Amino acid sequence: LLVVTALICIPWMLFAKPFMLKKEAATKPHEFFDFTEVMMLQGIHTIEYALGTISHTASYLRLWALSLAHAQLSEVLWSMVLRNGLRVSSWHGGVMLWAMFAAWAGLTVAILCLMEGLSAFLHTLRLHWVEFQSKFYGGQGYLFTPFSFEKILENAENSSE
Repeated sequence: LLVVTALICIPWMLFAKPFMLKKEAATKPHEFFDFTEVMMLQGIHTIEYALGTISHTASYLRLWALSLAHAQLSEVLWSMVLRNGLRVSSWHGGVMLWAMFAAWAGLTVAILCLMEGLSAFLHTLRLHWVEFQSKFYGGQGYLFTPFSFEKILENAENSSE
């Protein structure tokens, strides 16, 4: 249902703004209005938005797959390490369980908490900085020029002459 709704919204995003601007420009006959340029820009924005939506969804699915891998790794550690300590039923089962618990706790902290936690943190940070911020950054304004002493000295020499 949501995918169908998203697909229905694509033509709306593509055609609504240009025709509204054309209708508004018709009320101002003395101003120039280039409908082709508006349609091209709106087409570019629509394609960029649709591709960005697909990309963001894929990235969040990757984060979900990472959590599934985390759960599976936790199950593997349980079944291969701690369960072996619980199977011994004689008197040395307590010692065996103690040793297996120490190994299980060490592996859990080392693999699951540190590696998987760091990996999930980095994926989430990337999602926020790269993909979430791409929704708001327009790239308009003035060109960035890095700070340079050479340029300052060059401008000072040219202005003194």
